[in-house]
Amino acid sequence: MAQKKNQTNPRILIVTPEITYLPDGMGNMTNKLSAKAGGLADVSASLVSALYDLGADVHVALPHYRKMFHVDIGGFIDDELLIYKSKLPEDRIHLAEDRIFYYQDRVYSNSDQHDLKVALAFQREVINNIIPTVKPDLIHCNDWMTGLIPAEARMLGIPSLFTFHNIHTLKATLATIEDRGIDAAEFWSNLFYSRPPYNYEESRDNNLVDLLCSGIFSSHFINTVSPTFMREIVENQHEFVPGNIQHEVAGKYHAGCASGILNSPDASADPETDKYLVENYDITNHFEAKRANKIYFQERLGLEINPDAPLFFWPSRLDPVQKGCQLVAEILYQVVEKYRDNGLQIAFVANGAYQQVFHDIVYQHDLYKRVGVCNFEEGLSHIGFAASDFLFMPSLFEPCGLPQMTSVIYGSLPIARDTGGLHDSVFHLDVEHNTGNGFLFESYDSGGLAWAIDQAMAFHRLDEHTRGIQIGRIMEESKKCFNHSVTAQAYIDIYQQMLHRPLVDEVFEKAK
Repeated sequence: MAQKKNQTNPRILIVTPEITYLPDGMGNMTNKLSAKAGGLADVSASLVSALYDLGADVHVALPHYRKMFHVDIGGFIDDELLIYKSKLPEDRIHLAEDRIFYYQDRVYSNSDQHDLKVALAFQREVINNIIPTVKPDLIHCNDWMTGLIPAEARMLGIPSLFTFHNIHTLKATLATIEDRGIDAAEFWSNLFYSRPPYNYEESRDNNLVDLLCSGIFSSHFINTVSPTFMREIVENQHEFVPGNIQHEVAGKYHAGCASGILNSPDASADPETDKYLVENYDITNHFEAKRANKIYFQERLGLEINPDAPLFFWPSRLDPVQKGCQLVAEILYQVVEKYRDNGLQIAFVANGAYQQVFHDIVYQHDLYKRVGVCNFEEGLSHIGFAASDFLFMPSLFEPCGLPQMTSVIYGSLPIARDTGGLHDSVFHLDVEHNTGNGFLFESYDSGGLAWAIDQAMAFHRLDEHTRGIQIGRIMEESKKCFNHSVTAQAYIDIYQQMLHRPLVDEVFEKAK
């Protein structure tokens, strides 16, 4: 039965397994109501905050992670959660209840079986209790853990948006789903199966339901985390994207029901306020402040103390399957030797399978004063963005990527391969025309990376005044482009398109 539509202020229900900060006074990723495994948490938080500040009738549903929310086993809510509920009233916060996620200390475990139970418990509460309570005009679901809900929404006649932040999925039979308390029989035909179903009875016990693909299949509109990654999926450019998901995404895309929206860096990624920096800065004093941070960073990593040295920074996990760290390894010694007279330095603040390879290269060639390798540390990573001149992002594929957006806010220019979200956020620097923010290369090999490094070094050899003007411009432009308000506005535009009317009438028009 279709829901009665609210013509003045449509009610939006955002369903997410992760969240960090929320509107002012509700806490952020370092406070109590925080459950984060990736960028989804930040996007969900910024969207709820933006909608709330616009005056929208926004509701949020998430698992009641008592341990992560710092609510004791007696059920007493601490001051931080009380403040949260005073900002967004309790009737707008819908915490799904089930013991399976009460004592979790992280969103996902290393067990698919456990994660499936968590996902089904969450969706059971949303379908059975939260949707009937909220009576939303639109439901926004996120990732595989919410993949059954668009099928229920379609059965109820409620428009649904499904956002997938990665390609991970799990599968379960209808029998398993129903044994967890979800009456899938009422919306079974809206789900996506491993093989075409003949009827409900035939499929119930042995035809696996793909949760991510079901969300894509049954929702009214889909989006992923960058426009180019969406296009790459549609064009079948990535072997790791299963054929069924590629087919369903392509179908939605060609029907005009799919888009890509870039994620944004965490709001704390701001050199003006970053608590980890030795010296904070903005576009007016970035030159000297970055030098001060560079000196401290060099001391911490055992590099030669030289504030004029061009410093290249590796910010993400050392994963040779996706991140392209092996391309750096192939040319590391040659690059350091080529630019030895310039004092070139490279710093890795990252964990991962390839870390030992870089330790071995440093040892073999005695590069200890030129190349630093250490485990990831949050504060040191922040200083790395502030201290560095350039950032490595030579990924084979990158659905979105956040380091390249963070780095330009800090005045560190990315060296990135032209793929996915990197294509949508890194633009080749053209000093003459005052455009661009980094250095893009196309070929996924060490030759392409070496060419981009040469381009970066050509920029570094320019006079300080010219470099300073360009870095200041890039910092200013990046802060305006790469923030949660911009990301949230893109989602609001989709909501309006789906609802065929302004989201918050007069309030929204004023905000525009």
